[in-house]
Amino acid sequence: MRNFLIGLLVSVVVLFSAFGGALADRLFVIRPLDKILKRVQDDAPHQTVQGESVQGENDVVGVVERVSPAVVTVAMEGQTQGKIVFDTFNFAFRQEEPEMIQQDIGSGFVVDGIEGIVVTNKHVVSRGGVRYIVIDKDGAEYEVEDLYIDPINDLAILKIKGEKELEAIVLGDSDSLKVGQGVVVIGTALGEFRHTVTTGVISGLGRGINAGDGSYGSLERIDNVIQTDAAINPGNSGGPLLNLNGEVIGVSVAVVGGAENIGFAIPINVVKESLSNFKETGSFDRVQLGVKYRMIDKDVALLNDVPAGAYVVEVMKDSLAEKNEILVGDIIVKLEDQRIADVDGGLAGLIGKLKVGEKINVELWRKGEILNKNIKL
Repeated sequence: MRNFLIGLLVSVVVLFSAFGGALADRLFVIRPLDKILKRVQDDAPHQTVQGESVQGENDVVGVVERVSPAVVTVAMEGQTQGKIVFDTFNFAFRQEEPEMIQQDIGSGFVVDGIEGIVVTNKHVVSRGGVRYIVIDKDGAEYEVEDLYIDPINDLAILKIKGEKELEAIVLGDSDSLKVGQGVVVIGTALGEFRHTVTTGVISGLGRGINAGDGSYGSLERIDNVIQTDAAINPGNSGGPLLNLNGEVIGVSVAVVGGAENIGFAIPINVVKESLSNFKETGSFDRVQLGVKYRMIDKDVALLNDVPAGAYVVEVMKDSLAEKNEILVGDIIVKLEDQRIADVDGGLAGLIGKLKVGEKINVELWRKGEILNKNIKL
C-alpha cells in the first residue's frame, strides 16, 4: 500500500510538471529546456503572416536579383525642334535654339552578353533621325551600333558596343505555359522608373492584339500573344515577362487603353525563331505573303455561308499575293492542307513557320468557288 501511494504521488508530480512547463511555454514564453536542448527547426517551406516571408515572395525576390543585371532601358537621343515662344521683354515672338535631349522610351533584355545582343520591340525603336542608347541596371550607357527589325513580329535586335560584358538572360519555353502560372515583369515603367518590378499570373493564351504601348510607338496587329494581369505600363515595352524560375517566357509588348490589369507579351519561342534566323543570315529573311486580313471563325462562317479562314482586306503592291492574283474579298482557307482556322495564330502563325524558297499550295475561296494556287515563297 505504501509503494502504491508513493508511485501515485510521483505520477501526479510528473503530470503537473509537464502541464506547468507547457503552460509556461505557451503563456509566458518561458522555455527552460531551450537552455539544455536545441529546438528542431522545420526546414519545409511555410506560409506565414504578419510580415514574415512567404515562399512565393522569396521566389520573386530571387528572380529579380538574378535577372535584373540582364534587363536594360532603351533610350533615344535627338534634337528638339526648338519652340516658338513670346519674348515679353522685346514684345515679339522668337524661336528657341534646338537642344539635344535624352529620353527613356522602352525596355529590353540581353540575350548574348559577349556579342552585345539585346532584344526589344520594333515599335520602341521605330523613329528615324535619332540615336539609340542602351542603359544597364548600374546606369552604364552603351551606344547601339546596328539595329535589325523583324518585319513579321513586333521585335527588334540591337547590337551594342562597350568594353563591359553584360549578363545574359535565360530563355524559357513558351509552349508549355499554363493559365494561372505566376509571372514577373521587369522594365522602365512610364519611361521614367527604371527596373520597376510587377507580378501576376498568366490570364490568357493565344490572344490577338494591336501592339503598342500607348505612348512611344505605332500600333500593328499581332496574333497568338500571352495575356497577363501583371502591370505592364508604357515604357515596359520590350522588357521580359519571366516565370518563377527566372526564365524569360515573353516580351512585354502592349497595354489595352481603358482596361485594368491586362497586358500582353510575345511568346519567347517566337523570339527564338527570330534569333536563330538572325544568327544564320545576319538579317531577318522572312516570308511575307503581302496581305492584310481578318480571321473569320467557324461560327461567323456558318452564319454567312462562307468557309472559315483569313478574309483578305488589302493586297500589298508588288507582293507575292498580288503577283499570284490573290484579291481583296478572297478567303484563304488552307496552306499546304492545313486549315487556317484550326491553327493558333491563324495565317500569320502558318506563314511564320515557312522559309524563303519553299513552294506551297494556297487554297482560297472566291465568290463560291475554291481555287488553288502554287506559290514559291
